Amino acid sequence: MAPSDIVERMQAATAALTNNETGSRETLLSLNRELLAELETPSEFLQRVYFATHSLSGCLEIAVNTQLFQHVRDACEGISTDALAEKTGITVPVLVRIMRHFVANSVVKFSKSKGWQPTELSKALAAENYQHSILFCQRAAATSFKGFPEHFKSAGYKPPGLTDGPFQSAHKTDLPFFHWLGATPPFVDYFASFMSVYRAGQLDWWQFYPVAERLTEGFDKAVSEHFVVDVGGGRGHDLTSFANGIKPAPGKLALQDQPDVVASVEKTDLFEIQAHDFYTPQPVKGARAYFLHSILHDWSDKDGVRILQNLKTALAPGYSRVLLNEIVLSEEKPSGPATSMDMMMLGHFGESRERSTEEWAAIVTEAGFEIANIYSHPASPESVIELTLKSE
Repeated sequence: MAPSDIVERMQAATAALTNNETGSRETLLSLNRELLAELETPSEFLQRVYFATHSLSGCLEIAVNTQLFQHVRDACEGISTDALAEKTGITVPVLVRIMRHFVANSVVKFSKSKGWQPTELSKALAAENYQHSILFCQRAAATSFKGFPEHFKSAGYKPPGLTDGPFQSAHKTDLPFFHWLGATPPFVDYFASFMSVYRAGQLDWWQFYPVAERLTEGFDKAVSEHFVVDVGGGRGHDLTSFANGIKPAPGKLALQDQPDVVASVEKTDLFEIQAHDFYTPQPVKGARAYFLHSILHDWSDKDGVRILQNLKTALAPGYSRVLLNEIVLSEEKPSGPATSMDMMMLGHFGESRERSTEEWAAIVTEAGFEIANIYSHPASPESVIELTLKSE
């Protein structure tokens, strides 16, 4: 596409953003990436990827180690180079070069009259959850990505398993990723922070899935009093958001996860709390919907089929649905955020991966389901895949 055409579309997206239209920000970001690809030379591409981005990652960790962003934030109106050097312990010659790179990437601002000043981005990066996220990405994830070439060459470019992937090669361990997190504090906390900021600002599934049309309408307590069961729902973040967003729910809501997970969930009037392993048959029969958020992407196709089959006997034919809140990769034009998450899966989780429509269809068909519809929204990297029992 010609740059002029992209700019024209960007102008329309900018107008939509001005009107606070949902999804306009994401559209504008996507168009910005398209324009960059059209204008950037191959040499500029290499410099951006290997010089600018890699060095920026290292500078971010230095900022965390020295509380640089906190010092810039607390100065409010600006801080001089000498004062910032004294607070961080970074020598002036090194500090200036790091800060210039931050300015070039719009992380902080600088003026001769006020010195170094914070941006909204740097203020956010000063918060603990973002500080932890930087440490996880730099010390755990980036190490795995850097080892891709050597690992896959030695492995004959075969798909990784749970304990023999790029992560294990890079970190010299035979532990699966999640086991390594638990055995290597404080990375379990770093990863939890990373996941919290990863989903920050995204639309919740119920904000673009037609709950009223597909679930509320036709809900029958004679079939089951349960409206939605959140399978593998962790500590209830999704279900709490859903319960508060659609008040009042026409039926019961249930949160399910492993006993050690739900044991830490405070009792609430919003939903029931149930200990359940999704590798065993679903105990709640005939619910209107069984919701699984980012569950199957953590598992191989074989395991995904098994998880779905354990739900199958609980569904009321012609009535119940399974809702998978997952990334659906476009075959022709996958988005950067979606493929980035797939690279995260490739590097850390063995057979786990993001899937295309065709790949999702293969799994659900083998499990005895069919895809009724896929609901997507530009403001969410994840779609809602609605499943029904086959041949309904």
